[in-house]
Amino acid sequence: MESKKYLDDISEIKELMSRSSRFISLSGLSGILAGLYAITGAVLAYVYLTPNSEDYIVLHSYKFKYLVAILIAVATLSIITAFLLTTRKAKQNNEAIWDATTKKLLVSFLIPLITGGIYIIIKLQSQHYGLTASLMLIFYGLALANASKYTLGNVKYLGYAEIILGLLCAALPGYGLWFWVAGFGVLHILYGSMVYFLEGKK
Repeated sequence: MESKKYLDDISEIKELMSRSSRFISLSGLSGILAGLYAITGAVLAYVYLTPNSEDYIVLHSYKFKYLVAILIAVATLSIITAFLLTTRKAKQNNEAIWDATTKKLLVSFLIPLITGGIYIIIKLQSQHYGLTASLMLIFYGLALANASKYTLGNVKYLGYAEIILGLLCAALPGYGLWFWVAGFGVLHILYGSMVYFLEGKK
C-alpha cells in the first residue's frame, strides 16, 4: 500500500514539474479554425487572383498585393483566434497565460519565424518568388519544432511535417499553392482535431 502511495506521489510530482515547465493550454479548436482560415484564403487566392496560372500573380503587382493582404488576414485571424481560445482554456485550467514558460515559448517560436519572414521579404524584393511557399512552410516548421520543448510535445511532429512539405514544395515549385494548403490548412485541421479529441477524453 505504501509502495503504491509512493508511486502516486512520484507521478504527481512529475506532473507538477511538467506543468511548471510547459505551456499546455493550447487549444485544439484554434488549430482547426486556423486550418479553415488558410484553406479559405487559398480558395480566394486561386479563384480571384490566379485565373490562368500561379505565375500570373508575380507578373502583376496589384494581384501580388492582394495575395499578401489575404496572407496577412489569414495570419491575423489565426493569431486572434489562438489567443482568445488559449486564454479561455488557460483560465479553465487555472493556469497563468503569461509567465516565464510562455515567454520562453514565444521567444523559441518567434526567432525562426521572424528570421524566415525577413529572409522571404529579401527574396521577394529580389523578385525571387518561386520558393516563397516552401520557405514559409520550412521556417514555420522550424519554429514549431523549436518551441515544442515548452508546450505539448507532439507539436514537434507537426513541425517536422511542415518542414517535409516545405522541402517537397521546393522540389516541385509549380505546386506551391497546393503544398501551402496542405501545410497550413490540412495539417492544422488534422493536428487540431487530434488535440481536440484528446481534450475531450480528459
